[in-house]
Order: sequence, then structure tokens, then C-alpha cells
Amino acid sequence: MFTGLSAFPLTPLNANGIDEAAFVRLIERLVAARADSIGVLGSTGNYAYLSVAERARVAQLAVQHAGDTPVMVGIGAVRTRDVLKLAEDAQQSGASAVMLAPVSYQRLVPEEVFGLFEDVTRELSVPLCVYDNPGTTHFNFSDELHGVIAHLPKVESIKIPGVPADPAEAKLRVARLRALIPSHVTIGISGDAFAALGLNAGCEVWYSAIGGTFPKTMLAITRAAQAGDADEATRLVERLQPLWQLFGENGGSLRVTAAAAELLGLVASPCLPRPLKAVDGEARRRLAVLIDELELA
Repeated sequence: MFTGLSAFPLTPLNANGIDEAAFVRLIERLVAARADSIGVLGSTGNYAYLSVAERARVAQLAVQHAGDTPVMVGIGAVRTRDVLKLAEDAQQSGASAVMLAPVSYQRLVPEEVFGLFEDVTRELSVPLCVYDNPGTTHFNFSDELHGVIAHLPKVESIKIPGVPADPAEAKLRVARLRALIPSHVTIGISGDAFAALGLNAGCEVWYSAIGGTFPKTMLAITRAAQAGDADEATRLVERLQPLWQLFGENGGSLRVTAAAAELLGLVASPCLPRPLKAVDGEARRRLAVLIDELELA
């Protein structure tokens, strides 16, 4: 399942908790678009703001409504005890895989991160994706640590942040990591603006935040790269530069993605856990224009 487009939907919230009807609509939209897999409870899925019970419910809903589309469930938490419980809940829901970020309050050291993955993989019966997201976890994986963790049982993919902007350097970066990990472990690009660079450099999967709301557009990019048409994949990503600019101006993709889902009527407004807020004002007006001009919907 760790190839192609893995689309990460929002977990929309309302005054009562999870907006289950809206979440199911997002899942069914991804199934209809034929995303290769669905990743729930990543950063776009607001996992850090939900209780263990709420996260178990999200996993259940996703699997129940995804049909034959594989579902990967995020299990990151501050304590190993909670990570293990989340892993158990995800497996009981029928998830095809789990994704683990080394979440912390006290900054973790490499030995602690390895110990976390060692403890978790010892208990797993489904594959695991290593979630490398220093922007939120404040932990920077070395390639050497990735290499050691990738040899643990059940590890089958690594979700890396953006690659260098120069295509040749991007290929070298992916090649350096590839040389340290087993051949069955795929490398996935995240950071949506880096999609073409990563896929063209040899990443096998795109873990896409915006793909959870605009799957058809992001599938077109993925399929071009998979077909070996690097120029077309690059063109399609560069066409979305105004969207990437909005991400950069608003602290990343989440607030923009939430606003896009609200504008399309996929979720009610507001849909984010307070104190988070979807973009509004001029940024929201620009986004509405971009959705139309770029034919994202």
C-alpha cells in the first residue's frame, strides 16, 4: 500500500466533538477519486488535539467507509503507553497500516526515538510508516537513524519532509537514504510543494495533506510521475504555486486546507479544534479564487 498517492483528510470537529457525517463524506470522496491509500490522524487529521477514544472512533469510521482502499492510521502520542493503545485500537479497527511520529514535550534524543519504534514494532501485526516531521515534533532524524529503524520488523515506509529544490540534489538526498534502508521499505515525500521533486527523485509515494481535499488534482501529479513524465509532474505542481504560497503565509497547509473544505461545503465552519482557526479575510478570498481558477474542486 505504500505507493502512489496517500491522501490525508481533515478530521472535522464541531461543538459535539467529531463531525462524523462530514468525516465520512471526506473518506467517500477519496474512495470515489481512487486514491491509492488514505492516511487518517496525521497532522491534517488533528491527531494531537483528539483523545484516545476519539482517535479510535476516527479509525473505525475510516475503515468502515473506505471500502477496498487501504487505510493508514496515525498513532503518535507523547507516552509509549498511549502509542501502544492507539496501535491496538487501529489494528482492531481493521487498519491496513499505522504511522508513528516521535511526539514529545521534552525533546527526545535518538536513543529514545529508536526505543519507541522498537517497543511499538514488537507489538504490531500490521506495517508501520515512520513519520519524519521535524516541524511539529522538533526531532530531526538522521539518515543513519532511519536506516536502523527501517530494519525493525513491520517498518515498510518512511515519510520524509521536503527534498532540496535542485532536482539533482533531490535525487542524491533520496539515494543516500535508499542506500541505508532495506529494499522493501518505500520512501514517501510530504510537504505538498515538493511532490514532483520527491517523486521524480525516486520516492515511491506522496503523503499529501491537500490530497485529502483535492484528490483528483493530486492524483494527476502522482500518475504523471509514476509514468515517468517528470516534466508534466513538475508543470502540474508549479501551476499550484499560488496555493503553496498561501501555505507558507499561513503556517503550513492545515489552516488553508480547512478553509478549502469549508468553502466547498465538505465540512461545516468552523471545523478545526480551538484555538486553531481556518484562514479568513483576504487569504480566504484568495483561496476561493484559486479553487476556481485552478479547477481544484
